Amino acid sequence: MTEQTPMQRALPGLLIAGSLGGVGLVMVSMLSLWPTPEEGSGSLAAAQDQPTQVEVANAGAFVLPPTVGPGGKGVPLTQARLDAPAPLPAVPVVSPIPSAKAKSTRSRPVRVKIPKIKVNAPIGAVTVDSKGKLGTPPLTKPNQTGWYKGSPVPGELGPSVINGHVSTRKGPAVFDRLRELAKGDQIYVYRSDGKVTRFTVSGIEQASKSTFPTSRVYGNTSNAQLRLITCGGVFNKTAHSYTDNIVVYATLSKKKG
Repeated sequence: MTEQTPMQRALPGLLIAGSLGGVGLVMVSMLSLWPTPEEGSGSLAAAQDQPTQVEVANAGAFVLPPTVGPGGKGVPLTQARLDAPAPLPAVPVVSPIPSAKAKSTRSRPVRVKIPKIKVNAPIGAVTVDSKGKLGTPPLTKPNQTGWYKGSPVPGELGPSVINGHVSTRKGPAVFDRLRELAKGDQIYVYRSDGKVTRFTVSGIEQASKSTFPTSRVYGNTSNAQLRLITCGGVFNKTAHSYTDNIVVYATLSKKKG
């Protein structure tokens, strides 16, 4: 049996959380596939008469698109069905960069550039705490993004995850314009080993935090992919949180170095 990756081990409880001031955050939770009998219910059959969490989350899903949309000017961002796959690459993909055999020689992402929305930002690291919450960059550094260390290094096999704030109490933050990206746009991630990776956007959606597409964002892929995540929707002043998340899907299309 192959050893599970940090991403696979963290996935069931993974939760990207924020704090005050409109933090770019993600509420991610694995949904139970089968109902659990309530204590004292007497039988599983009785419990099966109740809708499962998946059924509740997918209530009305027939009105949602079967695929993630391309985004773009004049195209509203909507959430695809929970069972929809990640969008297909917009351009031909290239083979992933081999991962380092030793953890001590593992590379890390250091900077992300997105020409279309004028992002040129350093990349820090974020991790999952004991409660399954994934951190975000410091609010004191609104231009910094955070790479989830449990995900692949950008350019290597699998979905690498980078999050960032959409705003802070002082104004717009690094991913304020993330929702403007569309299929075909380019994202550059620079690594500590000198390699430069170019990802091409394949799709973008605005997903409710209550039905976040966990599998689509964090599930295994057959090539090197990138996920950029920030907040979207309506800001709840009482909860100090946005209702939705903006998720950008991209695939490795060029590498050098």
